[in-house]
Amino acid sequence: MPPIGWMNNSSALAELDALSARGREFLGVRHAIVGGAMSWLSERHLVAATSNSGAFGVIATGSLSPEELREEVKGTFALTDKPFGVNVIIMHPELNELLQVCIDEGVGHVVLAGGLPPRSATERLKAAGVKVIAFAPTLMVAKKLSRQGVDAFIIEGMEAGGHTGPVATSVLCQEILPHLRDVPVFVGGGIGRGDAIALYLQMGAAGCQIGTRFVCATESIAHEKFKKAFLHAKARDAQLSVQLDPEFPVIPVRALANKATEQFFTAQRDAIARFRSGELDQKEAQLVIERFWAGSLRRAVIDGDIENGSLMAGQSVGMVAREQPVAEIVEELMDQAAGTLARGREHLSTGSG
Repeated sequence: MPPIGWMNNSSALAELDALSARGREFLGVRHAIVGGAMSWLSERHLVAATSNSGAFGVIATGSLSPEELREEVKGTFALTDKPFGVNVIIMHPELNELLQVCIDEGVGHVVLAGGLPPRSATERLKAAGVKVIAFAPTLMVAKKLSRQGVDAFIIEGMEAGGHTGPVATSVLCQEILPHLRDVPVFVGGGIGRGDAIALYLQMGAAGCQIGTRFVCATESIAHEKFKKAFLHAKARDAQLSVQLDPEFPVIPVRALANKATEQFFTAQRDAIARFRSGELDQKEAQLVIERFWAGSLRRAVIDGDIENGSLMAGQSVGMVAREQPVAEIVEELMDQAAGTLARGREHLSTGSG
């Protein structure tokens, strides 16, 4: 384990605590780091390890059935007594049932992902005392959802792995953070070091969302071949999928390029053809594409088929250097964040002298 140099700097630690206080209080954790929800990866073992480290683990519902989610939530509670959340894709055909599982099992935070959450979902969760987190692609959307009762937001830049948007994290932060001060906002996309955490906190973020950095954690159930692919990858290897038809919106996916990337073109073309022929409506066709990614990702993560399976990865994959325990990763990130703040203080002190 690398030496922890800056964690003994009391002034830097105090500043880090102050900057992250809002996020830590909202999540109920020691460190304002939200685990990015990664299908097949963000299950009980990784989620519990994340929460036990002092960060905030999040279960990825993905294509899980309500009963599968119930077992995953119960399994996570068996491994940790610390707070964790559940990420639910709003286009899931059993959305209401998934939300009820979260309510029944006492989940404190739910992340509504995959589009603009319906008001009914937000109201249902809040009526049960659940804190609601949503993604905010623009400031206008964030303000609208805030009026509907959403408690906190994640702004995720195009550097993120998996489904992502068209705008860089740094640009989103400049567009949104200065104007959205009344609710906690967590920043995600391309974050692999604590230096970035410190900078986003200074810009007004409540904390950061990190996914790719945890893929090669010791507690991650990812296949050994999947982890090796990450350890050998560079930032430029994590590429965005291409949309074939501008009239048929498909959320871009960032992954390491392989045969599955080519197979996605075929799956997308076939789904569009079935939509054009009237065999499927647009939502059904989009679900077909989503299921392609879910199945493809499982082949890579669980089965180790890194040629035909999807290797969803953020551009921070180049900063994943070795396999290490979650607690060590979190401590490393916090040390780097404190170091950045300490160096800033030193610079100001030297400059003023």
